[in-house]
Amino acid sequence: MKEVVEYIARKIVSFPDDIKVIESTENDEVSIKLQVNAEDKGRIIGKQGRIAEALRTILRAVAIKQGVKVKLEIV
Repeated sequence: MKEVVEYIARKIVSFPDDIKVIESTENDEVSIKLQVNAEDKGRIIGKQGRIAEALRTILRAVAIKQGVKVKLEIV
C-alpha cells in the first residue's frame, strides 16, 4: 500500500523528492503517514479534500483485497 500512495503522490506534487511515506501495522490495521513539501500540501489535499478522499478510497479498495483496515494521515 505504501507504494501505491507514493506513486500517486509523486504524480500530483511539484517536489516529488520531498515525499516520505511511513507505513506501520498494528493488529489488522495499517497506518500510512504521507509527508510532502509545505508548498505541495494543498495539492495533495485538493479542493475541499477531494484528492485526499480519493487516495483514501483507493487505499480502502486495496485493503479490502488484503483483508486489513487502512488509515491515511497527511502530515
